[in-house]
Amino acid sequence: MARRSAERSDAVAAIVEDWRRERPELDTSPLEVLARLHRTFLRYSARLTASVESHGLSVAGFDVLTALRRAGRPYRRTAGQLADSGLISSAGVTLRIDRLEKDGLIVRERDAEDRRVVRSRLTDEGLATIDALFAEHLENERRMLAGLSPAECRQLARLLSKLERSITEADGPGGGERETPA
Repeated sequence: MARRSAERSDAVAAIVEDWRRERPELDTSPLEVLARLHRTFLRYSARLTASVESHGLSVAGFDVLTALRRAGRPYRRTAGQLADSGLISSAGVTLRIDRLEKDGLIVRERDAEDRRVVRSRLTDEGLATIDALFAEHLENERRMLAGLSPAECRQLARLLSKLERSITEADGPGGGERETPA
């Protein structure tokens, strides 16, 4: 019974304990950080997905809309710029744009000077949608962080930035994916 209660309150501690019992010669300390980070990400991702999908969007579509909104007026970028925006992988950008255009949230526009260049731009409906949804998204994130003080949030942000650099450096030159929501 105590074991079951410990698993519910801290599954990672139970996993580490199991490995220490089964393979005491291994240093399981990375699990203390990375397993918790993974479990936290899964919970965050589930909440993000549920919130975004409740508005009829996918997380991928949300990423495109946020990238366009962050671009500032006139809220447009090329597919390459969207892929380079830091939150969207290059795989499937065109499919995301197709869906958002079909939904009336963006339009494609050819450059007047170079017809080869096509930019995606938020429509008025797309702008209203992402403004409302992003405000809701931030409130959702605030609720998730409510157990931390502002100082703890800043400290955690610094540590996670340092961890991201550490992981990227461990990957070697050009390493690592960069896709994260928002």
